[in-house]
Amino acid sequence: MAQRPRGTVVSRANKVVDRTRARLARGLKTILVIAALATAGGCGGHPKNVLIPVADSAPKSTKIDMLVTTTRSRSTIRGEMFTGERALAPAFADITVSIPPASVRKVGEVAWPKRLPSNPATDFATLKAEEITRDDAKKWLSASVRKSRDGSVLVFIHGFNNRFEDSVYRFAQIVQDSGVHSAPVLVTWPSRGSLLAYGYDRESTNYTRNALETLFQYLAKDPEVKEVSILAHSMGNWLALESLRQMAIRNGRLPAKFENVMLASPDVDVDVFRQQIADMGKQHPKFTLFVSRDDRALAVSRRVWGDVARLGAIDPEQSPFKKELADSQITVIDLTKVKAGDRLNHGKFAESPEVVQLIGARISDGQTLTDSKVGLGDKILAATTSTAAAAGSAAGLILAAPVAVVDADTRDNYASQVSGLTGPTGTKRKPAACTVGLRSQEACAR
Repeated sequence: MAQRPRGTVVSRANKVVDRTRARLARGLKTILVIAALATAGGCGGHPKNVLIPVADSAPKSTKIDMLVTTTRSRSTIRGEMFTGERALAPAFADITVSIPPASVRKVGEVAWPKRLPSNPATDFATLKAEEITRDDAKKWLSASVRKSRDGSVLVFIHGFNNRFEDSVYRFAQIVQDSGVHSAPVLVTWPSRGSLLAYGYDRESTNYTRNALETLFQYLAKDPEVKEVSILAHSMGNWLALESLRQMAIRNGRLPAKFENVMLASPDVDVDVFRQQIADMGKQHPKFTLFVSRDDRALAVSRRVWGDVARLGAIDPEQSPFKKELADSQITVIDLTKVKAGDRLNHGKFAESPEVVQLIGARISDGQTLTDSKVGLGDKILAATTSTAAAAGSAAGLILAAPVAVVDADTRDNYASQVSGLTGPTGTKRKPAACTVGLRSQEACAR
């Protein structure tokens, strides 16, 4: 075989290097834009470890009691409760959040405390945060369902980049502002709460599928539970859909009591969603899909996943989506024109007063949502970027460095990501078992 001239090989190599540099530059530009948006939005962060209970000193505040089930590992930090790492078995918690009166808080807003301890008169405050056993969780659910008007349960599954306290306070806000009377159950999966951890978060949803299906199976068999509604956001939609799909395949069908499934800004491949719906069979819940064509986070996620449309950013009036959605009897709410939520347009439902109240009507009163051009979404706490696929690699860390300067959550996680990639200087890298399961940080260190 004739050898190519050395100059030709070098020239091609140079072109590859140039293309790589161009891709890195585009990724860096994307991150800088997101960082600028975060800064412009005044994202100064909020105190961590807010789950230390305080006295109920504001009689006019509303109390939201919720059952929490999680596949996160326990934290050794008292006010954190659970970390972003994966546990070997699900855990449960009984949490009560105090929400200040409407006179000091906008509907759709989580009033994070500016300092600790929280003041129930002006802030969201934790009144109770206790880990409980599985049997106690069953007793909590039974008592809460009996208190509801119609024996209904609302299951909320959060999205990408949520710390444990983020999911707790956001769900409390949704329950309060929607006016829902169902027994509230929060499903929180292991998310590291970092821009760099997109890949880890995604795999954590897969890790949690069996646990969520187990919950669904329990609700299906509990005779006291008459109706189940599911609300999922962003990456949490993948977890919800996969668990429902597993349940349908295992049982041959989904139970009729699973009435409503609300998919908010789903970060799900449209082709995969098509197959998931087919696998659930003809008897599936009433799906309500909330889309926004200006969702910038999903636009970037589309680039990460091979330029396949993400379900939450489709144009429902275009072919083939319009016919397919109609054939599957999926109601679509187009959020594109709604001006609410974060600057990435990925978080409209919890912060739009009209829509969050409409959700409550849908759940509690059985009303049907119409395509009224109103919005649904949750305040995304960080965005996927064009470098999300490289998270955990040297390239991902280098390109995410500018965000660490302006984003407190990224800054907190940056050192641990570097450590996870290279190992702490002068020490052996800890085995994977130390970051999984129920071992304490001190035990792992030993």
